[in-house]
Order: sequence, then C-alpha cells, then structure tokens
Amino acid sequence: MTHILDELAWRGLIAQTTDADALRAVLSAGPLTFYGGFDPTAPSLHIGNLVLILTMRRFQLAGHRPLALVGGATGLIGDPRQSGERTLNSPEVVQGWVERIRAQIEPYLDFEGTHAARMVNNLDWTASLSAIDLLRDVGKHYRLGTMLAKDIVARRLHSDEGISFTEFSYQVLQGMDFSHLARELDCRLQLGGNDQWGNLLAGVELTRKRDGLAVHALTTPLITKSDGTKFGKTEGGSVWLDPEMTTPYAMYQFWLNAGDDDVVHYLKVFTFRSREEIDALAAAVQDRPAAREAQRALAYDVTALVHGAAAADAVVAASHALFGRGSLGDLDERTLAAAVAELPTAAGRPGDLVVDLLAATGVVRSKSEARRAVAEGGASVNNVRVPDEDATLAAGDLLHGRWAVLRRGKRTLAVVDATL
Repeated sequence: MTHILDELAWRGLIAQTTDADALRAVLSAGPLTFYGGFDPTAPSLHIGNLVLILTMRRFQLAGHRPLALVGGATGLIGDPRQSGERTLNSPEVVQGWVERIRAQIEPYLDFEGTHAARMVNNLDWTASLSAIDLLRDVGKHYRLGTMLAKDIVARRLHSDEGISFTEFSYQVLQGMDFSHLARELDCRLQLGGNDQWGNLLAGVELTRKRDGLAVHALTTPLITKSDGTKFGKTEGGSVWLDPEMTTPYAMYQFWLNAGDDDVVHYLKVFTFRSREEIDALAAAVQDRPAAREAQRALAYDVTALVHGAAAADAVVAASHALFGRGSLGDLDERTLAAAVAELPTAAGRPGDLVVDLLAATGVVRSKSEARRAVAEGGASVNNVRVPDEDATLAAGDLLHGRWAVLRRGKRTLAVVDATL
C-alpha cells in the first residue's frame, strides 16, 4: 500500500512539514489522530476549503483518525487578512455558521468504526478561559519577535490600516487548539493550507513547550491557475459548497472550464481517481484536447462529491439539453433556472414573433439577420426548429411557465423570460 505521504506528494498536496522523516515514522507506526480547522467567517465553505477536507479524507482512508474543528471561538476573531480588519460578527451569527459548516464537512468523513472522525469546537475550551489564565498559562510561551515576524502581521503593521490586538492574537488562540487536542485527545498532527503555516507552527511550539509533546504540522499548497490568476473565483465571486450560493450547475461549469494546463492537477487534488485513471485522462488532454474528456470527468466528479450523483446527473442532462442533445422539458425548474442564469435574457410573452425575440436577446444582431437564420433552418426554440419568420412564441413554449431557450446554430444561446 502506498504511504499516505507518497500519495499526497504525487497529488501535489504537500507544501511544508515540520519534520518529514519524523512524520513519516509516526504515520507508519499506527493510527494517528490529526486535525484540520475551519473558521466560520462566512455562511458556507468554498472550494478552497475542499482541499483540506479531501486531504483529511485521504488520511482517514489511510487508517488515521480525523478531528474536524469548526472554530466557534476563532471564528469570533478572524484570521488576519491582507486587505484590512475583518468585521466582527455577532456570537449568534457565528454559531449559526458553525452549524452550517459542520453539516458541510460531515458527509466527507466517516464517523463510525475504528478510525471514526470526531467534530470539535474550540469555543468549548476557550469560552471559560479568563484573561489572567490566557496570559499566564499560554501567553508566557509566545515570543513577541516571532509573532511580529509572521508575513501577514508584518505586512499589516506597515500598512495604512495597521492591525488590531484582536487579530494579532489570533495565532495564540489557534495555537491553544493544538495544545488542547494533543493533551486531551492524543492529537499529534495538524493539517492546513500553506497560508496558515505560521499559525500551525505556533501550535506546534506551544504544544512542545507547554505540554512536552512531540507534534507535527503539514500544509497543502494554495491552489492557483497556471496563468497566475486566482483560483476558485468566478465573475459572481467565490465558488461555494452551499448549493443556494453556488448552484450545482454553476459548480459543474466552473470545473468544465478548467484549462488544459490545469485540469490534470485539479484531478489529482479534487478527485479520488487512481493514478492509472488520471494518467489516461492526461493522455487524452494531449491527444484529444477538443474532446475535453478530463474536464468532463473533473466536473462530474467534483459536482457529485459536493452535491451528490443525482445532482451531477441532472446538471449533465441540462448541459446536453441546452445544446440540442436532450429535452429541455425534462429538466426540473431549479436545474433549468441555474442553466439559463448566465445566458443573455430578454422579456417575452406568448404571441411575440420569434424573430423579434431572437434580435431582442442578442442571438442575432438584427431582425433581418433573424429572418435569414430562420430561413436557413438555423434558429430554434427549446431545440425545436423555427418553421418560418411568422412563427410566434406559444404559451406551451414557456418551460415551467417562464422560460424559452433560443438558439442559433450550435452554440449561440439566449433565453426569453416571461416574468420580466
């Protein structure tokens, strides 16, 4: 069986470790308890968080025990950002986000059996801690020079907005987590993104100094695009795991649009496909790039992983139907709404001339061009060819009583919305 560190290295999932040889030895010695932390600073996790979640799942599949920490305490403070101070959310808001995020993490881990996962909340061991206890029992082990040397802290100190004592102290709270989990639950490894390396080291040092325990840290690289642009963002913002914030259709399209230079790396990081399967898809990228086999595999796998196979199947059906390879009438309202959300849209009513609607939606540049497209047999409503230039939109053309999809040729699409 491949060692978990070798598997992670092949997938490009190791950025830094505290001591690779010592970590390899302790992982080889038997089941190890480890943790990964998630702060509730938004109502949903995003696909960047998925890297840590899936890495935790890989460790569990390799026989180790995960602790998933949702930071009810650290979420009240917020990790320092480059762009300035966070707005502090109320305890009630943070608690609601804690519950939402716990529910998002739980499906990825197994909470039964020998290597059962466990959910923990750092508010449980910090809420009753007094300021005196914090300063005497924890603060004594931190060195100000080390804290000030952290990249993000140093940048904020020299910026116009500076940094508050609240955000500066975040690293103390996160370090306390590792110390508590090591002492109480025999946790010996913390996982995190590479932007958290300084915070992870703070926990390692506190646990060694305060508790006399040997512990380890491992970070995963921050995922980037090959062209240097930011990963995980669309024109609408972050790609969220919550289907109400990013629909399964939008999730699928995000991955489907992955570039040829990125898709193999994403397959390694975000799917559980084997080396042989990924090698075959890598070959397809080289030999048949137009087929986009790797992108379709990636899009389906991640959408199914996040939203379930039924949602992924519905999205694939919608994608096919939009381009004439299926029935738009078979799509449920929610899936269709997501599928047409990004298309050019114009108002329309039963009785409107289709040629007018083609021009209004921008499928064609003018009514004369619309008439020409109809005459050439290249215009359709809901994948049904428009018979002549006098054709009108019928009430039955409105899918779910609202939408009609217009298409010219194979790939020029727009939608008529009767509710506008």
